[in-house]
Order: sequence, then C-alpha cells, then structure tokens
Amino acid sequence: MAPTNYPDSQTRDAVVSCQKHLPSEPSGGDVVFGFDGYIDNVRQAGTNAGASDSERITTLDEFGEEIVTSAAAGSSLSISWERQGQRTGGHTSHLSRVYQNLGFDPTIVGMCGEPVLDLFEQEFGECTIHSLGDPGVTDAIEFDDGKFMLMDSGGAATLDWETLQSEIGIDTLVDELDGAKLLGIGYWAMIPELATILDQLRETVFPKLTDPPQHILLDPANIREIDREMLESIVAATRRLRDVAEVTVSANRYETKEIAAVLGDETGDDLKADARVAFDALDVDRFVGHSVTESVVVSDNDTTSVSVVPVESPELTTSAGDHFNAGLSLGLVEGLSEDAAVVLGNALARVFVQTGETPSYDDIAEAVTTYNTQFE
Repeated sequence: MAPTNYPDSQTRDAVVSCQKHLPSEPSGGDVVFGFDGYIDNVRQAGTNAGASDSERITTLDEFGEEIVTSAAAGSSLSISWERQGQRTGGHTSHLSRVYQNLGFDPTIVGMCGEPVLDLFEQEFGECTIHSLGDPGVTDAIEFDDGKFMLMDSGGAATLDWETLQSEIGIDTLVDELDGAKLLGIGYWAMIPELATILDQLRETVFPKLTDPPQHILLDPANIREIDREMLESIVAATRRLRDVAEVTVSANRYETKEIAAVLGDETGDDLKADARVAFDALDVDRFVGHSVTESVVVSDNDTTSVSVVPVESPELTTSAGDHFNAGLSLGLVEGLSEDAAVVLGNALARVFVQTGETPSYDDIAEAVTTYNTQFE
C-alpha cells in the first residue's frame, strides 16, 4: 500500500507514478540549450559597510526595510556584500550542467564570451560550445526566504537571427539539433528579438532535420522586462513552434501571475487558477507553474497540482527554478507522464536547494523514492 502521509490525492498519484516509471538510469543522448549565458555572483548582504557576520541581513523583509527607511529619510544607503561563490548561470548553463552530470551530451548555443571564457571552458569542457557573444552578469543576494538579483543581460539583449546565423550558421544548427531529444530556450524577457529567432528556427532549420527534438522547453523569466507588443510577438512565435514539436512553457509563481494578468487579463487566488489562465492565453501543449509549496501542470488532458514542502535551511536558492526545469524536462524526455515529470522537477530542485550542488541521478532517484517523507 502507498504511504498515506500525502497532503492530497493528486500529489500521491503523481509521486506513485514517478516512482513506478522513473528509469533505473537516464537514457542519455544529445540535448541543446540556448541562447542566454551569465556569470552568477552569489552574495550575502550586511546592514552597512564593514558589517560583521552577526549583522548579516537574513531576510528580504529586512533588506526592504533598510531601503524604505533610507528613502523615507532622504538619505543614501550603503549595504556591504560579500561574494560567496561564482559560476556560470542562466537557463543554458544551469540545464547544461545538470544534463552533463546525468550523462547526456549537451550542446551550448549561448553567451559564453569571445573567445569562450575560462569559467565556461572549465565547467563545460566536455560539451560542445557555440558562443554567440559576451555573457551577462547576475549579482544574486541570497536571503533565508528568497533572493534579490541585479542583472546585466550581456549579449542576449542584442541577439537576433542575423547574429545567430553569422556566428554559427544554419548548417551547424541543423547538425546540432538533428537527433537531439530536447531544445531548451531561455529567456523570453532577456532576448527582445526572440520571436524572429523562433520563427526562423521553425521555418528554416526544422524542415532540414530528419530527427528533430520532440520537446521544446521555454522559460519566460520576468515578462515585465519587455513591452506588451514584444511579448505578444514572442508568445505568438512560441505558439507556432507547436507545428514542429511539443512545447512546454515553465514559469515560477510570480511569472505565472504576471502572464495571467498581462495575457489573460485576470488572476486567481492561487497558482492553479493562474496557471490555467496562462495556459489558455499561451495555447501551447502544456504550461507549468512552480513555487516553493506546489507545482502545477496544465494541458488539454488535465490540471494537476503536486505539493512540495519548502526547504527549512536552504543552502542555495539562486537557480532553483532552472533546476526544477531540468527535472521537469528530464521527466518528459524519459517518457514520464506530465504530472510525474513535475514530481521529478520538484525532487531535483529540492535536492539542489538543500545541498547547493548539482545532484547525481542517485540523489534524484532517492528524493523521488522518499518524496512522501517531507510531509511527515
């Protein structure tokens, strides 16, 4: 008999399905990720210049209070920060890192530097790298209840189809995508000319493929970064990708609400309601909204919510969403049902947040096997 300590039947059924159908080892093969690229500086903040460890700002609320208090007093504000680590970041890097660690062969088509920077070479030396320009930089301040990020988009902000063609060429794109199991693309909000890129991939590249990717995963990020006209053009181009592959759009809680509000002109009281509005507005094969307490997948088949318990003492939260997307897409690639794929996304992200390290397949499988224990 399945354990009974689940918060609801949808979570229980999804977890049981994932436990039953998760393969003993990943299938491996080619995957392709583009078109962003970042260097992530993970930081902690103190209350003032020269703050001691005991004075570190531990929550977003405290951070906000410092800003509000200073603004109310008409005063400038100085907050110290310390870099805790540096690594490559963004959709392309984070998903490539996970898939590389699981024995797949990722191809990176993104902003890795001209020439490719040592940091990318060190992390992805065994991957195929096609750099399109200079990476952006993210300074991510970690708090116990979330993070605050300052970002420079780098070359992604000016990437267009002409640049993509001139840097690597259509023939190379065809070679890399032919036979790949997955194409992951991030982020809508960081690449203003993404609509044209998506249309040209569909019109120019996919017709030349004999074995195209079955799945395309897109991450919108914060759509408030782009204007309504540009957003609608990207959404329309995303929708047209359904002509060549299954299209999944995955967004965090905040992004899901923004998509529902901007494109659906309404928001609900919970993630499930907003995810449904977002799905109807986007008209893709599936929409997934994920948060620290639940993830929701919506398709023509059903709407399913899978609960998860927030990690009490997170080691690292920056890129938790990208790690969720890695698990979600892995589930789809391995042929799991979409609700079981959401369980895999929750499990992979949870292990990452707990440890701050890219999980092994054994780590992920163990998290799935023991998924129900988090509800005890």
